[in-house]
Amino acid sequence: MNLLRSALHMLWMALTVIPWATLAVALSPVVPRRFLYWFCAGWLRVAVGGGRWILGIRNRISGLENLPQAGGQQACVILVKHQSAWETLVLPTILPRPLVYVFKRELLRIPFFGWALGRLEMIHIDRGRRVEAFARVVQQGKRLAARGAWIVMFPEGTRIGRGEVGTYRSGGARLAIECGVPVIPVAVTAAKCWPPRAFVKTPGVVDICFGPPIASAGRTHDELTREVENWIETQMLQLDPDAYPTGKARRRADVTDT
Repeated sequence: MNLLRSALHMLWMALTVIPWATLAVALSPVVPRRFLYWFCAGWLRVAVGGGRWILGIRNRISGLENLPQAGGQQACVILVKHQSAWETLVLPTILPRPLVYVFKRELLRIPFFGWALGRLEMIHIDRGRRVEAFARVVQQGKRLAARGAWIVMFPEGTRIGRGEVGTYRSGGARLAIECGVPVIPVAVTAAKCWPPRAFVKTPGVVDICFGPPIASAGRTHDELTREVENWIETQMLQLDPDAYPTGKARRRADVTDT
């Protein structure tokens, strides 16, 4: 049954993204970027809605009060536990302001989805050229943060299995320090329902928990990164205790997502 559900959801996303992305690309030269973002977020709501009704995946969200006020201009860097594609689909559907994702540029090659993604105001990088990639992140991040952007990064750099912890990289903390904005840590238990790199999904509840803002002023990037890791991984133990039978996370080998 779960295999059939997963196949139907994949078909649902494929059939809906083609016309939606085609129209997004067609509209991109003539509509404001903010309008285009919310238009594309409309497809994400369709995908997430399909996940709810076809896959039986529900979201339980907490900590939204920790985010900057939606009507203000306070920028932030949102550092998210990355367990699957689910959280990348969900975040734009639950947050009140457009998000700027930092992602590998290979995603732009995905037919339809990547073509529409390339029309949005995001930061895509070449992860094979790390120094230049980070310089690009800082350059664009500063420009967007000055306009109040909420920038999303995944500090472990790849999708991490349930009950595991990856190596937390300091790029998100460095960006927050460079831009002078706070960090919002986010714990996510998506792997309970949507394991990384797995086709078959299972029904259940995904917790998405936004932590209190962590100031970046006067901090070193290593110190800030450790605080983010400590908050996220402590929260993961509380949100999904069954994934941690020994009371602590398994350390994942340091690999790069491809």
